Amino acid sequence: MRVRIVAVGTKMPAWVDAAVGDYLRRLPPEWRVEWREVRAEARGASGDALTWMRREAVRIRAALPEDARLVALDERGADDDSIAFARRARDWQRDARPVAIVIGGPDGLDRSLLEEADEKLRLSSLTLPHALVRVVLAEQLFRAWSIGSGHPYHRGSAGSR
Repeated sequence: MRVRIVAVGTKMPAWVDAAVGDYLRRLPPEWRVEWREVRAEARGASGDALTWMRREAVRIRAALPEDARLVALDERGADDDSIAFARRARDWQRDARPVAIVIGGPDGLDRSLLEEADEKLRLSSLTLPHALVRVVLAEQLFRAWSIGSGHPYHRGSAGSR
């Protein structure tokens, strides 16, 4: 399975890169996950959130693989638990298309991207900082693989396996 994560924002703290790298290195070679960062629009006196998100959407689209299944992380997206996310990832594996998971900027994703998305997911009911979203997503991808492959990493309740 080919997954490209496109995240708005650059220059994350070292602990974020270390944690994301740790989880992605644990994945088997057939789970090819790559990370692309796109520059966030400068928030300042000129413009508004809609303008900034529209400009970020242009950069996001330029970083998407061709013909990818577009998965947008959004607070109004499907609220999967880890088992449901693992099932979703299994479905992605069965599909020949690459998967592009998009993490928006400080104001979220432009409406046009949300409308184009094949799927919308939320990682938590809590508001998470962007740095932590990256770590949680990387961990959940590894957990999804572990659930699907029977690896002992996931220790959910016996009824959920």
